[in-house]
Amino acid sequence: MKKKDKNIASSVTEADDIRPELSDEWFEEADAFQGPKIVRRGRPKSANPKQPVTLRLDRDLVDWFKLTGDGWQTRINDQLRKAAGI
Repeated sequence: MKKKDKNIASSVTEADDIRPELSDEWFEEADAFQGPKIVRRGRPKSANPKQPVTLRLDRDLVDWFKLTGDGWQTRINDQLRKAAGI
């Protein structure tokens, strides 16, 4: 047990002192389980995950794609796939 945990445990006088307050914030951050397996939140893992790369492109090209709004990186990816024929 960590020193900090020992200090907290030694100052606890009743079980209510160590029970968390079950607020909405607590439930938002709590882990969910189905049996022994933790349920992951958020976007599911992709069957075809993206590979991060460093790529140097002309500034005007990047600016043009950015002007088209959110998702500009996906649109660049789509154009590259189209040019490659895949």
